[in-house]
Amino acid sequence: MRNILSVEKIEKYYGSKGNVTKAIDNISFKVDEGEFLGIMGPSGSGKTTLLNCISTIDNVTTGKIMINNSDITRLNSKALDKFRQNKLGFIFQDFNLLDTLTAYENIALALTIKNMQFSEIDKKIKAVAEHLEIGQVMNKYPCQMSGGEKQRVACGRAIVTDPSLVLADEPTGSLDSKSARLLLSKFESLNKELNTTILMVTHDSFTASYAHRILFIKDGRIFSELIRGKDTRKEFFNKIIEVISLLGGDDNNVF
Repeated sequence: MRNILSVEKIEKYYGSKGNVTKAIDNISFKVDEGEFLGIMGPSGSGKTTLLNCISTIDNVTTGKIMINNSDITRLNSKALDKFRQNKLGFIFQDFNLLDTLTAYENIALALTIKNMQFSEIDKKIKAVAEHLEIGQVMNKYPCQMSGGEKQRVACGRAIVTDPSLVLADEPTGSLDSKSARLLLSKFESLNKELNTTILMVTHDSFTASYAHRILFIKDGRIFSELIRGKDTRKEFFNKIIEVISLLGGDDNNVF
């Protein structure tokens, strides 16, 4: 199976000489094409810093990160902008949709920047809208949509460019339980039917139970790993809760 992401002995320090914080401490792992990986950990564990480094928002202090055989830690700012545009898809907790654009226009923006023909843009957007069941909101503005609809539009924006890797940061954090379940079922189908590679950071055990594999981060290091294998989601959820209790976290979600 083709390797999409390779994180190799990365470390990240913040602060000056007198007050240095080690946010990431010698983390290494790989993600293959078509994987759905979850990353969990308590507040301050380093999971958000890790995501920021992989997404090119932040730089590592040492080590390297390979995405599609490109070492992103060596790219200059111009090359990074192009890399983000072509290889990465982003889904944020707070949607990050442009309020002055319709759902259709928000999704189209990433393709318009690439100077794609309108007919091709329209074809791609309609396919994404059908897959995510958001055809009914294509002409609506964000203020006219529910939270679940906005997040599925954001998901459409992330995948419409056919990125190598989709990065989701607490994607269900602003959603009610019904909307969260619908979004996660769409993640499942994207992963299974379109072979979309997903890396998702979450603090929520129910959300994490949709992943195939989970890395637990504590004090900037990998604390543990869980592989779902043939477990049902409920069985996987229960195993996640067990690890969370060892981490010292507090998760009161029920399946």
